[in-house]
Amino acid sequence: MVNRMHNASCAFLLLSAVMVCSWLPAVPAFAEGRCPPGQYPVGGQGVGGCAPIPGAAASQQRAVPQPAAPTSRWGTRWGAVAASDSTSDAGAAAGRRAKAAAISDAMADCRRNGAPDCKIMAEYSNQCFAWVSPDGGDGTGLGGLGEGMTPELALKKAMSYCDNPKGNGCKVAYSACSLPELEPL
Repeated sequence: MVNRMHNASCAFLLLSAVMVCSWLPAVPAFAEGRCPPGQYPVGGQGVGGCAPIPGAAASQQRAVPQPAAPTSRWGTRWGAVAASDSTSDAGAAAGRRAKAAAISDAMADCRRNGAPDCKIMAEYSNQCFAWVSPDGGDGTGLGGLGEGMTPELALKKAMSYCDNPKGNGCKVAYSACSLPELEPL
C-alpha cells in the first residue's frame, strides 16, 4: 500500500512538473549571455568575465563598415560695411573668404565716387547684417546696425537702435548675409 502511494505521488509530481514547464514561455538560449557579441562568459564563483569566441573577431570586423573620411568642411564667410562722413557714400562686401578681402572690397566700394574719408563701420562673419537709417530725417536721428543668424533677426536688432525724432521710422540702408559655405578639403 505504501509503495502504491509513493508511486502515485511520484506520478503526480512528475505530471505537475510537466504542466508547469508547458506554461513557461519559450525563451531562446543565448550562448553569449552577459557578454557582447563575439564573446562568451568565463569564470565562476562570483568572478566572471568574457572571452572572445575563436574566429568571431574576423567576422565582426567585416560586418562593421568604417566611416568615410570627410571630403568637405564649413568655410567661414566675411562681410564688411564702410561709410564716409563727409559725402555719405557707403560701400559693402559680403560672402568673402577672408576678413581682409571683405574690408578691402567694402573700402573700395565706398571710395568709388571719390569719398576721401571712408572707414569701416562693421565687419561680420557667418551671420547676417543690417544697417538702418532714419527715414526722411534731417541728420539729427540715430541709425542702427544689427547682426543675427537670419536677415530678420539682424534687421530687428538694427531697428531697436534706430531713433527718428521726426517720427517717420527707419528704413533699411543695407542688408546682407555672409553665411558659412560647404567647401571641399
